[in-house]
Amino acid sequence: MIEKFLIGTYTLQTSHGVYDLELDDNKKRLQNLRFVAGSGNPTYLAISKANRIYAIDKVWPKNLGEGNDHMRGGLQVLDNNSRPAIVTDTKLDPGVSPCYVTVDEKQQLVFTANYHTGAIIIYKIMPKGKLQETDRVVDKGHQGPRPEQKDGAHPHFADLTPDGRLVVVDLGQDRIYLYNLSDEGKLSPVSKFQFKPGFGPRHIVFDPKKGVAYVSAELSSNVAVMNYDAKVGKFSLKQVISTIPDTWTKHNGAAAIRMSKDGKFIYVSNRGFNSIAVFQSDAEGKLKLIQEISTEGDFPRDFNFNHDQSMVIALNQNTNNATLYERNASTGKLKMIQKDFKVPEGVCVCPEKIIK
Repeated sequence: MIEKFLIGTYTLQTSHGVYDLELDDNKKRLQNLRFVAGSGNPTYLAISKANRIYAIDKVWPKNLGEGNDHMRGGLQVLDNNSRPAIVTDTKLDPGVSPCYVTVDEKQQLVFTANYHTGAIIIYKIMPKGKLQETDRVVDKGHQGPRPEQKDGAHPHFADLTPDGRLVVVDLGQDRIYLYNLSDEGKLSPVSKFQFKPGFGPRHIVFDPKKGVAYVSAELSSNVAVMNYDAKVGKFSLKQVISTIPDTWTKHNGAAAIRMSKDGKFIYVSNRGFNSIAVFQSDAEGKLKLIQEISTEGDFPRDFNFNHDQSMVIALNQNTNNATLYERNASTGKLKMIQKDFKVPEGVCVCPEKIIK
């Protein structure tokens, strides 16, 4: 079986935009990196059931110069039925581009989170895949104590909870925001949770069976286990555990977080310590660190499972390589089986399709 994955990148050095690659499940090898479409820093991607790619995009209009004052960022919509993929729509705002995008298939909505401008934007998917903005929020009035938080709101994630609300993780404010979401794509506030100053939350995953959520904290290199009360729409803190050893004193930023389908294991990437931390989750959702494994490169932002979670693909942005692991479903632990597969400035790993 061949599985395909879309790859989002920075385009600061050698990358030209969006790529895809193949995973041969039988040979357990990554292969055939291919250019998909040109885009400016498509650092995060999502793909819809209609086979459209929603890619973060950034543009510097040549007639306005190259400074940040003239930058425009937003989304590029790509028809994934051809190579190169065809651009069918763009949505750009003044300022730096968002850092996260995802698709709500049920309500045909697209969500973006913009770390730099502080905006959460909701779009409705219109006929032929065009996007129409339905709402946006910018939460102000609070900031954390660290240098990365000095200018306030930095939402790094916006996606659905298992019960259909929108959850926003704000690194700049050390907060989780929760909103009700209407069918028309309108937001109404429900609650917010305040972490301790400097916690720096980044991404979140939910285990609805245990009633918990797991939050990766970039600035403090921690994982927070949160109780999630879906009836009233509130979070409470259950546990905090480090993603790195106490002996590591250099810079580190926790990044992506993933959960195994059975809810038994949580995985977090470390940028600086350059590893994937593997945690075992007990019946109540509390975590125990069971493995730290090298990503065989520098600055791993994202990683993802293959279709049956028997393997994991990690990307190292600064060393332009992908690393492949075999995953033991019983123990949760990873074993490196391939490294040095060339991927330029890789950031995001997005499952695309299976070719039988």
